[in-house]
Amino acid sequence: MCSALTVLPPAIQVKHVTHHFAANRVLDDICLQVPKGTIMALLGPSGCGKSTLLKLLAGLLHPEAGQVFFGQQKVVDGRFSLPPEKRDLGMVFQDYALWPHMTVGQNVSFPLQMRSVPAKARQQRVLTALDRVGLADFTHRRPSELSGGQQQRVALARAIVAEPQILLFDEPLSNLDRNLRETLCEEMALLLRQLGTTAVYVTHDPHEAEALAHCIARMEQGAIRRIDSLDSSAPAILSRVSPFVA
Repeated sequence: MCSALTVLPPAIQVKHVTHHFAANRVLDDICLQVPKGTIMALLGPSGCGKSTLLKLLAGLLHPEAGQVFFGQQKVVDGRFSLPPEKRDLGMVFQDYALWPHMTVGQNVSFPLQMRSVPAKARQQRVLTALDRVGLADFTHRRPSELSGGQQQRVALARAIVAEPQILLFDEPLSNLDRNLRETLCEEMALLLRQLGTTAVYVTHDPHEAEALAHCIARMEQGAIRRIDSLDSSAPAILSRVSPFVA
């Protein structure tokens, strides 16, 4: 039985999700709830299944079994899988994933264009998002003109500009040097708490997880072995354990 209790309604529910790559069971009957407004870190070594779970949440992969809900909306069930663009989420990747032919402003504006936001409102929201990550004066620059830390800030601004209900992070700081990683980690933690957005953050670095998250789901061999709460002010969680300037 998959049991969970939250003080706030869950923003994410994962029910009995299983996935294989060839003969390798990458996710083993995952059950998980993430309360609304919680930052959860998925922590574990390479190959433990954390990035696979994140991709399933994003809609970039489809599990062999199980269900996924975002709030009351079912996004995965059997053969049904809601497309990523309809899941109301933002995602920040390890490699920034910025379009080199676009300016910073155009990169950040793209999710709003996909939602047919009018040009005037789009411009204001782009400026607000860039200001939040300390890059308000970089609108007309190209990604190639920016440092690695600045490019990751642009990627973060693009993820938050549409104000999605869920943010997903796939080891976004792993390409940066340690000092910059620590600085940006602190800035991201503050921003995410200010926004109050539900977030799932994949990392193999325990210090990063502890600095950012309200709670840590520790993964090993395709299963969540335990969940540790780090912030007494965060929504309470009881979940089954399954077998910015550079």
